[in-house]
This record gives sequence, C-alpha cells and structure tokens, in this order.
Amino acid sequence: MRILLVGAGGVGSAFTAIAARRDFFEAIVIADYDPTRAEKAAAVDPRFTAGQIDASDAASVTALCQEHGITHVMNAVDPIFNMPIFEGAFAAGADYLDMAMSLSKPHPEAPYEKTGVKLGDEQFAVADQWESAGRLALVGIGVEPGLSDVFARYAADHLFSEIDELGTRDGANLVVTDDDGNEIFAPSFSMWTTIEECLNPPVIWQDGAWFTTPPFSEPEVFDFPEGIGPVECVNVEHEEVLLMPRWVDCKRATFKYGLGDEFINILKVLHTLGLDSTEKVRVKGVEVSPRDVVAAVLPDPATVGPRMKGKTCAGLWVTGKGKDGADRSTYLYHVVDNEETMREYGHQCVVWQTAINPVVALELLANGTWSGAGVLGPEAFDAVPFLDLLTEYGSPWGIKEL
Repeated sequence: MRILLVGAGGVGSAFTAIAARRDFFEAIVIADYDPTRAEKAAAVDPRFTAGQIDASDAASVTALCQEHGITHVMNAVDPIFNMPIFEGAFAAGADYLDMAMSLSKPHPEAPYEKTGVKLGDEQFAVADQWESAGRLALVGIGVEPGLSDVFARYAADHLFSEIDELGTRDGANLVVTDDDGNEIFAPSFSMWTTIEECLNPPVIWQDGAWFTTPPFSEPEVFDFPEGIGPVECVNVEHEEVLLMPRWVDCKRATFKYGLGDEFINILKVLHTLGLDSTEKVRVKGVEVSPRDVVAAVLPDPATVGPRMKGKTCAGLWVTGKGKDGADRSTYLYHVVDNEETMREYGHQCVVWQTAINPVVALELLANGTWSGAGVLGPEAFDAVPFLDLLTEYGSPWGIKEL
C-alpha cells in the first residue's frame, strides 16, 4: 500500500504520528500546499516523503498519484476540497478515503424544512462509476463521521433486533488557556469546517426520509461518561445522518453536538455579520473570504494542545429492542484524554481522535479484512475487526447502558 496523504495540518500530522508506529504500508507521501508543513510531518519516519499539492486541482492530485505509484489517497483537508481530490484519485486509478463528505447546499425556498443538495450527494452520484472501475471510495471515516458509523453497524449486528434511533452524541470538557492560565476561545478543530456544519440546516432522518431543522434546534442535556458529565447538545448538520440509514435499518437518525452557549453565540454573531460567508469580498484591493479570515485569526487547532486540558467523547446513543426483544438504550463511545495524546503522540486529543480511525481503516484494507468497490460508508463493513484493531492501537472503546 502506497498512500498519498493530502493535508499536513492538525489531523494530517496526527495521522502520520499514528501511522509511523504501524507496518501495513510501504510508503506515505505527505502533500500540502505549504511544503514546509509537509516536510515537518514527513520527518518522523523514513517511509514518509514530502510533496506540494494544490488540493483544488484534480489534475494536481492525479499527477502526484501517478508520480509515486499511489494506491490510496487519504484526504485530510477541509471538505471544500473534497471533489477535486476525489476526482483526482479516481482518474489516477487509486482508492480514496475522506473524513467529511462533499458539501451541502440548503434548499432555496425551505432551508429549515427540506433538504437541498445533501452532504455526500456529489460523491454518491458517481458511485456506479467507482463500482464499475473496481475502485473504493470509503467516505466519512474520521471520528465523526466515522467511529459512530462503525458503532451503528456493531449495534445492528450484535446488540439490537430493532432500532428506533441512531443518535450520535458528541461532547467534551476541554478548556484552553492563555499563558497566564486564563480560559480563552480557541476551537480544537478546523474553524472553517465548524462554521460550515454548525450554521447549515441540520438534517434528521425520520421514517424513511430526510428533513431539516433550524441550526441549534432540539437542545438536550446528555451525560457523557468518564468524568465529562452533563453537556447540552444541539442538532448540527453531519454526515452520520446521511450515511447510517443507507446501510442500517432505523426509524430515526440524528446528530447532536455539545457546543456550549459561548460557542453558539459566537457562531450566531459571525452569521449575523456575514463573517461565515465563503464568498470573496474586496478589502483594500485584496479579495478575501470572510470565513478564511476568521479561521486565520484564531489559534491553529494543531498548536493548542499544550494549553488544553480535558477529555473529548464521540459516541452513538442507540434505542430500540435488544436481541432478546426487550427495550434497550445503549451508548457506545470513545473517550480520549488530551493529556495522554499529548504525552504519547505530541498531538491534541481532538485531531488525534479524528486521525486514528482512517489509519485503522487503511490497515484493514491493506490486510484484506475490509474490501469493496463503490462509494461506501463505514457502515458497509464488519465493525468487529475495526473495534478490535482500535483497541489494539491502545485506544479502547466502551458501552454504557442508559
């Protein structure tokens, strides 16, 4: 297996730190628009080499794949670049993985009731081409989407005979401080992606159809395990809701995230001021995207680890009937402590938790445990080998009955 990793930011760099400890691949080419970042990420292992790439140009992706004999393209950049990378990998005859799917477009007349272009629609539209070519595009294999999708498959196969709701619930008790120990606002993940998913209309699957609601709708308090505790969660647009019903029979699918009042208020203000827009505006003779400016002035998520404390939890709350026919309510989860990932890998817990899942998936593809063709989500594969290997990596998952 020869991997092209597109993106050497927080998640990409964590990916290389995790992969460096495994032996399932022959080589990884780490490519970034900034060659310095790629070189820094590649320095950790002699099997890694650095390259430069324009992720907005499919031909650039194809050329780099062909130059290095790439078999698998791992997309670790913001989802605005998904389609050029996806198309470039296909043209090169390589398999493809990503951690977020092609972007959505709200319904023009009823954005908070009806879906428009859904997350992943552009990729699923060409699924038959990938299948006919015998190529695999494994989409949504980060932590979220990704791990909760694996949990959905596991719950359907091993825990439940009938599923009422697949409810992804993510939360954390992370705190970032300045040099004086004062708590500051510093997102632990890409602010560009966070704005995209939090301000778009959330999607819900119910009784065989998708519909949308206003951002931050249906607040609920969820009690997260391992000391994180109660966190208010709200509806957010996310790929799980678009993926799970395609492979797992359920009456309802939702995604709720513990954002917190401060973060929600900041996002609302950004939207009110138009600072969430991706359309370029001219400022003193220079064209810039307001959202790019917001992301640029905030701390780089890859750098906040040393000043961050706490844990992050990703998981799936499943309700329905157990294998014995009795009512069951179960939370399958994965908790990561920032102190541990910083000590063991030198990367903060949110990007590390995102990066470990595609590494696990690639190892399963390399040894033939997972295989397939077309555009497939994690739900399309046996969950047990994935969860076993995740535990072998030193990051076990848990189950809590609710």
